[in-house]
Amino acid sequence: MARAMLEYTKTVLQKVSFDTRLFCKEVKKAISRLLPEEVEELKQWLKQFLTDKPELQESLLYLKA
Repeated sequence: MARAMLEYTKTVLQKVSFDTRLFCKEVKKAISRLLPEEVEELKQWLKQFLTDKPELQESLLYLKA
């Protein structure tokens, strides 16, 4: 089930990537809900996902906290 939450989070992030504020809000929410190893996997996925979306790069700040 935990794996399903990570996949759901990725889907949500893809759908809200049009809005920087909403995207950041969803990243913060995901960090609080996912297991530590899932957060690490999300970090890797985000780095790859954001390579062509510089306007969303600020969301990576939440992963460093």
